[in-house]
Amino acid sequence: MTVVLQAGDRIAGHLTEHTDAGLHVMARDEFGWCVAVDPAGGGCSIYESRPEVCRRFEMGGPYCQAVREDYANRNARGIPLQMF
Repeated sequence: MTVVLQAGDRIAGHLTEHTDAGLHVMARDEFGWCVAVDPAGGGCSIYESRPEVCRRFEMGGPYCQAVREDYANRNARGIPLQMF
């Protein structure tokens, strides 16, 4: 999932990149995950200053479930769902 940054987002430059299409986005690691995801706990390491689109994303909501289903259809392992 690509996290597109908006004009008001204040994210450190080393965590972002520009796509070939000119979008300013959160950078991804070698597995395609947002670089702000904490690999130890799975949460956002910049939660207090996360992008606006992340603030509007409802964990476990309809869009979240659609993204998980799409990912699972393309990958045999799927995404483990952990609610805290």
